[in-house]
Amino acid sequence: MPTCARQARLTAWRSLVTAATAALFAALLSPAVAQAAPRESEPVYSYENAIRESVWVDTGLDGDGDGRPDRVAVDIVRPSEPARQGRKVPVIMDASPYYSCCGRGNESQKKTYDADGNVVQMPLFYDNYFVPRGYAFVGVDLAGTNRSDGCVDVGGPSDIRSAKAVIDWLGGRARAYTTRTGATTAPAGWTNGRTGMIGKSWDGTIANGVAATGVRGLETIVPIAAISSWYDYYFQQGAPLYDSGPEWLSDYVDSPDARAKCAAVQQAIVKGAPRTGDWTPFWTARDYVEDASKVRASVFAVHGMQDLNVRTKHLGQWWDALAKNGVERKIWLSQTGHVDPFDFRRGAWVDTLHRWFDHELLGYDNGIDDEPMADIERHPDQWSTSAVWPPRDTKTVTLRPSKGATAGVGTLGPRTGGGTETFTDDPALSETDWAARTDTSTPEKAGFSTGTLTRDLRLSGSSTVTVTATPTTSTAHLSAVLVDLGPDTIRDYADGGEGITTLTDRTCWGPSTAGDSSCYKVTRAATADVGYTVVSRGWADLGTYASARKGVPLTPGKAYTLTIDLAATDHIVPEGHRLALIVAGTDKDLIDPPSSRPTLTLDLARTSARLPLVGGTAAFARATAGATAPSHTAVLDGVRDPRTAAHPVPGGHR
Repeated sequence: MPTCARQARLTAWRSLVTAATAALFAALLSPAVAQAAPRESEPVYSYENAIRESVWVDTGLDGDGDGRPDRVAVDIVRPSEPARQGRKVPVIMDASPYYSCCGRGNESQKKTYDADGNVVQMPLFYDNYFVPRGYAFVGVDLAGTNRSDGCVDVGGPSDIRSAKAVIDWLGGRARAYTTRTGATTAPAGWTNGRTGMIGKSWDGTIANGVAATGVRGLETIVPIAAISSWYDYYFQQGAPLYDSGPEWLSDYVDSPDARAKCAAVQQAIVKGAPRTGDWTPFWTARDYVEDASKVRASVFAVHGMQDLNVRTKHLGQWWDALAKNGVERKIWLSQTGHVDPFDFRRGAWVDTLHRWFDHELLGYDNGIDDEPMADIERHPDQWSTSAVWPPRDTKTVTLRPSKGATAGVGTLGPRTGGGTETFTDDPALSETDWAARTDTSTPEKAGFSTGTLTRDLRLSGSSTVTVTATPTTSTAHLSAVLVDLGPDTIRDYADGGEGITTLTDRTCWGPSTAGDSSCYKVTRAATADVGYTVVSRGWADLGTYASARKGVPLTPGKAYTLTIDLAATDHIVPEGHRLALIVAGTDKDLIDPPSSRPTLTLDLARTSARLPLVGGTAAFARATAGATAPSHTAVLDGVRDPRTAAHPVPGGHR
């Protein structure tokens, strides 16, 4: 849909919904009260007496090959009063593979059921908080998980169809049944067909994927730390990020019933996702960025800028594609790793999410669409806003490395450098090792930095680094890292809580029942004092120089030029600090390093970084006016090695 057409649709819809809402309340309320349209839904319905039921939606697929269409289990909690009054309610939906195998949230909650098979505990606070406010909450078991038929295919057609079919059912376009195998149908006459999807990690990924189908009735999505392309979860430009592929993940979440039936699907996943790092049709079917033009829903995205499970490359490319297609957007960026905003900014999150759903699903004119687009955490628990993100005056600025007086330690600025720098791949070292020794001549990396800034310098968006390198072997990996050199206190994203510490006290968000508490453990920021901060990073196999989708052997002694995508960020390098670019070989936490240890020679005249700087070239010139290079750098500890698990799970334990 063209941008102007989509905007016209949004404007027209809001006018209609606001008018309809005002008319409804005018009919229900006294004349004095009815003069003003509502701005916030109130907890006027009973959570204890809410209707709790389960249905099984026909997906139209037979992924497990048992000769009958797969049905996915849908557990529903909805207020009983609107149903008795003949009024229909919107839906908040979380489609997940984790409801039985692993749990959701910081306390790993799972679904529980009564003797009749109806849900008793629905993980997370969404049902407790929103059902009394006139919403239904729907928890969908992805195909192959918990009580659903079918097979998990890790973000592919089965996963996406699992959730899309439910939205179609809510909109009257698909069929559901009261039992997993029976013939009694279950209509969705209690809903107005307006749905918002939410979820963290794999759950949020499904929201992205369903939105990319353009399904009618999906009005908004709230993807938290979500994947936008599954290839980019497992590889970056041919460089493997984990020691196994998606077949491990599908087996991890498959129900026992699915494991017994889904061997053929597992084999297809193994075949479709080879460990070569080459792009295959398997990845095309799991690339939602390519279908961003189909997105009709608004998007409220949340991501940790230090998330090293689902890296912010996913956010950056998805956000840019949505912006290109005129999608209404809002964003929160935290200093955390893979953490839900309920656990790093709880009160503000619940309030903002409440107003977002009221606006998008109930049509309330509460002003949230006129507020700043972006909330960004600058220091632990200290937030700033941007009217749009990235800011309108953000411009791409090209900075270039130049040789310094010491081998492997140079400068970074707008002028084209000359000469070469050489380093040898050492897969025993990581980005934190390199950053700690930026100003030290070491054999495993080359580092280049600006002088000490005289003004703050803000990066906002996605960067790229173009490297021209000559290897001594037929295979080579490259890493490019942006570093803020200077002392700071940050969230300790490398700690087990990825930037939070869980305490014992609890806060409550809505009413509770005996089987479903709305009270959750409080958290606080886990912080670390550091001497440098890794701002953004990216990796690539040099063999993908001609195509990011296919690697080829290199000719030793031949120069190759490759552009590496770096993860999106929003970071202010403060006055008194320096900005550095480090180029090195294999980060120790990348899997499958080259069998040999290549030495690479950088051609500095053909190496550069393209950075999204707020204020552009002029801002860089002001920030570096009168800047002086330091005589030495005090090596302070940064955060600990951030990637310790061989294969983090999207969603993890939170």
